[in-house]
Amino acid sequence: MTFPSGIAAVPHRLPLLGHMVTLLRDPLGFLSSLPAHGDLVRIGLGPVDAVAVCDPGLTQELLRRDRVFDKGGPLLDRVREVLGDGLVTCPYALHRRHRRLVQPAFHPSRTAEYAAVMSRCIAEIVESWNDGQELDMKSELHAMTSAVTAATLFTHSVPQPVLRQMLRDVDFVVRMLMARTLLPAPLLKVPTPGNRAYERAITDLRAALAEIITARRRAGADQGDLLSALVAAQDEDGGGLSDLEISDQVITFFVAGTETTATALAWALSLLDAHPAVAEQQRAEVDSVLAGRTASYGDLPHLPVTGRIITETLRLRPPVWFVTRTVGEDTELGGHALPAGTTVLYSAFTIQHRADLYPDPELFDPNRWATTGRSTARGGFLAFAGGARKCIGEDFAITEMTLALATMTARWRLHALPGTDARPALSATLQPRGLRMRVNSAVSATPERRMEAGNTDRTS
Repeated sequence: MTFPSGIAAVPHRLPLLGHMVTLLRDPLGFLSSLPAHGDLVRIGLGPVDAVAVCDPGLTQELLRRDRVFDKGGPLLDRVREVLGDGLVTCPYALHRRHRRLVQPAFHPSRTAEYAAVMSRCIAEIVESWNDGQELDMKSELHAMTSAVTAATLFTHSVPQPVLRQMLRDVDFVVRMLMARTLLPAPLLKVPTPGNRAYERAITDLRAALAEIITARRRAGADQGDLLSALVAAQDEDGGGLSDLEISDQVITFFVAGTETTATALAWALSLLDAHPAVAEQQRAEVDSVLAGRTASYGDLPHLPVTGRIITETLRLRPPVWFVTRTVGEDTELGGHALPAGTTVLYSAFTIQHRADLYPDPELFDPNRWATTGRSTARGGFLAFAGGARKCIGEDFAITEMTLALATMTARWRLHALPGTDARPALSATLQPRGLRMRVNSAVSATPERRMEAGNTDRTS
């Protein structure tokens, strides 16, 4: 691929590896440095040349022109192996129809029902902790978000052993994604133990979902979950989603609803621990609103500080750290000609750390959102992407994260253990490298009163 001379190349590229070594060592530093080289810059994703878009206006243009800047590129190609043609990965030619069919599953009328499920699952995890216990928070949060995703997708219709195996398969393939992105395509077909395990996990996951979808179609009844909405979805001509299309969407919800949400919550806890003044402000809010009980859907309007902390966490540490697109036809962006086939990427982290959009961009300051919403941040908030392909589950995710953070901090004081390394680790999501925390009771009541509060939570 030949690039116009006006697109600056980021220095220190290595043969075959490109800039991946730099990304592995210091992903945030590398992403933050890109705008200094230009609005469009050339980087190496392994052996692949890519154009990184560093200007917020050009990024919004890219997102609006999703027919030309279609889903594709080395990362998306690997993700598509897992998600198929789910909403995150499907090409432009399929997206509009899929979006129309999936949209009813995320209609606002269903949010309160989903939130009730979320509260129950969150309470089960949070109530299982013990005063003084040391926890691997990423593992705990992954268990929490997995439970929420499974319950909102399937209610209780899937046997627990089957569900646990599905979650293990999803977790395994997600952990393999970044490594597979770095490997040359021919090596992905070599029958190594890792490649065989990867293919087996995908095959087993698909087989399990096929049985679940067949059983749900046979049952016919709406169980109030996401799967029921997908099975019942109909287009204007009466057509619906095929079993394979439903399977693609379910796996997409599994990945998006577990990994990214757990990662964002882990960062929120880490940032609160590192900023005691913000933590105290949020603690006063949850003490006043919840008094130690589980947060519910009706509490959301009364938790503005918690909501701003979630938004600021997503700005400072967006879980999806970059997204690739493929140019579908010769075009131009920012005055530069881009031939068809060019890999283009944008990074929410890069845009959300620009000082011209966010004063003191490295500062964790939830109060910067006191008068500005996510949707009015001058095109500079991209944690849920934008344009026609903006994340369909944004409200679902924000609801879950707010309920979870409020409930955890209402019940517990969480502090990182000495020596904990919460620096970002490069994986399919931008997650803390390690986050071990000690939990201490925040409820100043007798054990009997705490048990009473827990019983009240489960009936609210």
